[in-house]
Amino acid sequence: MYPLIKRLTDLGLALSAAALLSPLILAACLWIKLDSPGPVLFRQKRFGRTRSYFYILKFRTMRQDTPADVPTHLLADPRTFITRSGAFLRRTSLDELPQLLNIIKGDMSLVGPRPALHNQYDLMAERERWGANEVPVGLTGWAQINGRDELPIPVKAALDGEYVRRRSFFFDLQIMVLTGLRVFQARGVVEGGTGAGSRKGPET
Repeated sequence: MYPLIKRLTDLGLALSAAALLSPLILAACLWIKLDSPGPVLFRQKRFGRTRSYFYILKFRTMRQDTPADVPTHLLADPRTFITRSGAFLRRTSLDELPQLLNIIKGDMSLVGPRPALHNQYDLMAERERWGANEVPVGLTGWAQINGRDELPIPVKAALDGEYVRRRSFFFDLQIMVLTGLRVFQARGVVEGGTGAGSRKGPET
């Protein structure tokens, strides 16, 4: 029963948020277009539920000449590739807003393990141990509010497993409220990821 309730909640909240935030979304699109050459949106192949693939949507925050599919922490100086608008969008997590479309389509949920990069097999293997590959991926999650980019992969996967064990309507609600607080405080955002084994990729 809960999966159906979760899907209906996701759909209703994502549609409402898209309508309510449409002026902000349009302003971000305009700023990105004026700030640097290239498309407004960035598409990246990610793992979804049960290891299926989908293309996640984000606002483009990096230059067009950024090496493709190279983890940010492997770039000589990641900040040289981030645009002016991108720096703000990443710091405030507003670059994630286009994922409302992924949620409406059913690729993602509002809450769940964050979708891993298509080549992040180490994280997927760790999540397999905890059963965290069997639930919908999310816009935010338990690991996101407990360290985000600062977490090493085994810890991140264990937190995703804890979410699987505890997931419920009220736990999802708690995570969404805490996410709002973390975004406001800009906590846990580290370019390139500092956790041991972190593989935060371009535009992630």
